[in-house]
Amino acid sequence: MNPAHPPLGFLLSDASRLLRRRFEQASRDLPMTMAQLQILGRLSKAEGIGQAALASLLDLEPMTVSRHIDRMEAAGFVERRPDPSDRRARRLYTTEKSRAMMLPMRERAAVIYEQALAGLSEPERVALRIALETIASNLTGAEDAPGAAPAGDLAAERIA
Repeated sequence: MNPAHPPLGFLLSDASRLLRRRFEQASRDLPMTMAQLQILGRLSKAEGIGQAALASLLDLEPMTVSRHIDRMEAAGFVERRPDPSDRRARRLYTTEKSRAMMLPMRERAAVIYEQALAGLSEPERVALRIALETIASNLTGAEDAPGAAPAGDLAAERIA
């Protein structure tokens, strides 16, 4: 490892942390916590998902997601509907109130991403996206791969 170049994990972690911080600053006026905004963002792309699957996507404990969903449902941002294939399960959906927030959230995110990508040409931006998608794809399911470190060991190394 070249000491002049920080390790990839540090770079990814720092970039993710700084993006999150910038989005938090730009979203202080919204009536939701950052965790709830993240839940809403994921849910808007996966309408009808179950809580356990949503928790897995967010890398959060199911009970943590459940508490957030309880508060978001009470505030009218999400609704739970019965699962047509399993009467014990409930599916999550955004409401009109939360969908109205998505455009302003995406507009803020676009400004922040543009700031983050300033100085990169369009081909460099495309290459970065492809590289990050490849990294994510390479690591998807890595916890289940033979010889993988136990989940507890991965938690210490987890980035973003």
